This record gives sequence, structure tokens and C-alpha cells, in this order.
Amino acid sequence: MELRTKSVWMDGTLVDWDKAHVHVLTHALHYGTGAFEGIRFYDTPHGTAIFRLRDHIARLERSFAWILPLPYTIDEICEASREVVRINGLKEGYLRPLAFVGMERMGMDLRGMPVHVALAVWPWGIYLGEEALRNGVKCKTSIFERPRTRAYPGQAKLSGKYVNSVMGKLDAVGKGYGEAIMLDSAGNVSEGPGENIFIVKDDVITSPGAEADALEGITRDSVLTIARDLGYRVKDQVVTREMLFSADEAFFTGTAAEVTPIASVDDRKIGSGVRGPVTERLQATFFNTVHGKDERYMHWLDIV
Repeated sequence: MELRTKSVWMDGTLVDWDKAHVHVLTHALHYGTGAFEGIRFYDTPHGTAIFRLRDHIARLERSFAWILPLPYTIDEICEASREVVRINGLKEGYLRPLAFVGMERMGMDLRGMPVHVALAVWPWGIYLGEEALRNGVKCKTSIFERPRTRAYPGQAKLSGKYVNSVMGKLDAVGKGYGEAIMLDSAGNVSEGPGENIFIVKDDVITSPGAEADALEGITRDSVLTIARDLGYRVKDQVVTREMLFSADEAFFTGTAAEVTPIASVDDRKIGSGVRGPVTERLQATFFNTVHGKDERYMHWLDIV
């Protein structure tokens, strides 16, 4: 995956990709004092559209508020997001907003520390692969559990807490699996390293949320809405490992993963071991939505 594009937005200014630098003593590099978002934008009949832009930037503001206030408003960051997509000339791709504490001094007292905001875009195809999108990804239960919300704010995308996700991912792929499944401290299903999890049983769709120390993602919310609109019964509740193993279908949702079926967990097939009919229907509706082909959800698209 080639990250390089033309320009990056940094603290109110577009700079060349090669000049988007920070100092080695940047506080966030040492202590993880940052917050970020992942947002996709898509080619649609109406032009390039960023999916649920304002919802993502509002969450960025809420996340970083646990550290310091942002120096820009939601409206300003939304407009800067549109600008950086436009200037780089991409019809489809990935937008990464990042807020982080800069260089002034070291230590845990952040009072008076500078805050920086950057926005970068790049082309990004199918996160877990074309084959996984069609037939599902092979997963492994992680040896690392999700941090409890008493350790981190569960609904904040803070940079430091994603070391847990990186360790889970590395453990899974190092053992020949495509993705990890993270459990909470009670041993119940929480989420993937960067995705929410859904199971389907007897056409009932269930997804663990905050009660399982999972981030209640924006793509998750989108799919829950779509599922209800399609007439499915939807539950937001604890999912045990037994429920996952005995599910008819399971799938991940996330900005990067979009809607990706789960074929197996710990070498146990989920359902038939391939993409099931409910997942396929939700997946098709989701992709129609983000590509501007479903009028019901046009309010989720921010035309660049």
C-alpha cells in the first residue's frame, strides 16, 4: 500500500508530503497522547463523498478532550478534510485525522502543551483482502484482552491504547490467521483489533458494545441502522465465545474492514465457513450506501 500523496494538512496549512514532519521529542511519540480517526471516501454518482465525516470529527473532538481541548472547531476540521481530499485528487481512499500533543517538555502534566492537528489521505483498497470480503477471514482469539474502561475511556480513539490492538494483530498473523478477536476481562467477545463484531443466529443480529469494552464504531452504527431498516431484529448485548462459535454467521465492521465476513475462529468454522446470506445482504446494502446508490442514506455522505 502506497501512502504517499501530494499534500498533508497540518495546523491550518497544506504542506508537501515530504515536509509533514514532527520532532523526535514530540510528546505523543513518547506517551501516546494523541487521538485519531479513520474515514473512507468513495466515488459516487454525485462526486467524491466522505462517509459520515462530521460524526467522525465530532468523535475526534470527544476523544482528545480526555487529554486537552482541540485548537480547531469541528466545522474547521471538516472543511480542512474536504480540502485535503480535493487537493490530492483522489476519487476514493482513506482519510486520517490526527490530533496530538507536541514538543514543549516531557512528563505527565500537559498544561500549556501545544496541540497539533494533521489530516492525510491515501489510496486504500480492501483492508483484509478481496478473498476475505467474499468468503471470510480466518480468526484467532487473542491472548491479549481488551483494556477495561476503568483503564481507558472505552469510546475514545486514543493513540496509546491501540498498542493493545497491534499486539493482538501481530500475534494472530504470526500464527497464520488473518485477524484477531479480542475478549474482554470477563472472557466475552469484545471486538477485533480495529473492528466491531456481529453475529447472526436465526436471523437475529447481535453485536457487543460498550458493556464488552468495545468501541461502538460509526460503521457499526451504520450497519445496525441498515439491519433495522431491512427488517432484522437487532440486539446490542454481551456475546459469549459459545455464542460466537455456534453462530450461523459472523462478520466484522469498521472503516477499514467495511463489512467483512468471519469464516472461522480458532479453527472452528462459523456457520458454513463462508459468507452467509444475511452478511451478504448487509454488505451489499452498505456498499450501495457508501457509493451513493441508496437514497435512504444520502445524509451520511459529505460531497467534496
